[in-house]
Amino acid sequence: MLEAWEALAHIGHEQGNLDIRAQFESDPERLARFSRQAAGLTLDFSRHSVTPESWRGLLALAAAAKLPQAIQQMLAGEPINHTEGRKVLHCALRGGANKSLAENELVESARQRMAGLVCSVMTGERTGYSGEAFTDVVNIGIGGSDLGPAMVSEALTPYQQRLNLHFVSNVDPSHLVNTLKGLNPATTLFVVASKTFTTLETLSNARAAQAWLQAAAGADCTLSDHFVAVSSNVAKAEEFGIHQESIYPMWDWVGGRYSLWSAIGLPIALAVGWDNFESLCEGASAMDQHFSSASAGDNLPVILALLEIWSVNVLGAQSHAVLPYDQNLSQLPAFLQQLTMESNGKRVDRDGHSLERASCPVVWGAAGTNGQHSFHQLLHQGTQPVPVDFIVPMQSHNPLADQHTHLVTNCMAQARALLYGKSLEQATQELRDAGYSEDEVVALAPHKVLPGNRPSLTISYDKTTPYTLGALLALYEHKVFVSSVIWQLNAFDQWGVELGKQIGVEIYREIEQRRKGERGASFDPSTEALLAQLLNSTNNEVVEGF
Repeated sequence: MLEAWEALAHIGHEQGNLDIRAQFESDPERLARFSRQAAGLTLDFSRHSVTPESWRGLLALAAAAKLPQAIQQMLAGEPINHTEGRKVLHCALRGGANKSLAENELVESARQRMAGLVCSVMTGERTGYSGEAFTDVVNIGIGGSDLGPAMVSEALTPYQQRLNLHFVSNVDPSHLVNTLKGLNPATTLFVVASKTFTTLETLSNARAAQAWLQAAAGADCTLSDHFVAVSSNVAKAEEFGIHQESIYPMWDWVGGRYSLWSAIGLPIALAVGWDNFESLCEGASAMDQHFSSASAGDNLPVILALLEIWSVNVLGAQSHAVLPYDQNLSQLPAFLQQLTMESNGKRVDRDGHSLERASCPVVWGAAGTNGQHSFHQLLHQGTQPVPVDFIVPMQSHNPLADQHTHLVTNCMAQARALLYGKSLEQATQELRDAGYSEDEVVALAPHKVLPGNRPSLTISYDKTTPYTLGALLALYEHKVFVSSVIWQLNAFDQWGVELGKQIGVEIYREIEQRRKGERGASFDPSTEALLAQLLNSTNNEVVEGF
């Protein structure tokens, strides 16, 4: 594999600062050469900084990394999450590309139970303590148990039915209190999502929600019908007060950031209905089939990953912007941030050796056109070029006058501006035409120059539907996996999140000790100063039931 890396570096050196604009002029077939379609999505990467030669080098690197074998190992259910000894089977949650897995029966059983719950809640068959039908669903989770369902539910706003959906993740009490304001306890259903059912943030919020309900219903009222759990720790969920038939499974072969297709997706199904949830899974399954069967050069997830490798390891990019031109996709950049950075934000390879080259970029972004009035300045004139993914539907669910046309026009304009920029000559002529003096032209023109030649790609499709959204999310899931294979990382563990949790428990215990007038552990001076500030604060009283 080292030989393939060296060959790629040589190509990059020879290519230098490629003029992408000149590539279009010299190659009339560039768009056809660097665009592909699958599962309702069109990927145009002709504006990226690749040539036929560099593309062959990238494909050679993928082959040297034994990518086809790695894909089949994942789909076959081999324990590729080797640090935890686990399979990686999120594809099985949506029908997947492997119909022979033993786990498929578990998935189907869980899906039938999920469909039953959705039906009973939406028809009013399942009610709370007052006998009234539920009107609101509050999902309590964090990380993958929150970001995925929250993002998808917002993305599918046009498909939402009669239930109002809310999400609480932060242990900051303001998140829960502000969410519950205005809700009727008698008609509120809580979904508590925690694999271990011991997650500090989730359990703290769940207990506070329970107290809120109890205060409204009365001490003698049973609240079990108001709670659904998604967890692998049935005993802990039952101890909390949730009936076994209301506990839905999580399996160790599905990581949190890949779990929205499982019972973690119950809030999605409750919001948009079971048929639309199934359509979401069908779109993802279509991308799974494409990923499993398409050759590397025609494989959309592989293409995205290879462009990431090229940007990071050859062009030296340190970040990557995702810009969805669909307001309902406003949470997609945050979702992809977790998916990418928790998966590939690693410093050692699969064998535990320190990486010899850069890996995961920082992922960020926002919905267009809002970002154009904030950080696009950096994209156009900043000192570090940032590769950009533009995501745009051709049709809107809300075609007000010509506004969607303006939205798509802005997307096209931003991509073109990144590529072509504005030269000093153009800026100079604009100022002269506007009547500025020659001294003013000389002074102002450099400030108006946009260098252009900045790489981007576009993912377009007809409309944001459950099916196309499923395909889009699976596309990025598989892209992350391909990048991990080439960087030789384990994309499916996340040991980096554990240490902060452990220290947090230690500090909290010490706070409890000091509130009793006792002192146990000592910490660094900065932590001690914050501890003293917290303990001296007058706003630390506990309020139950609020």
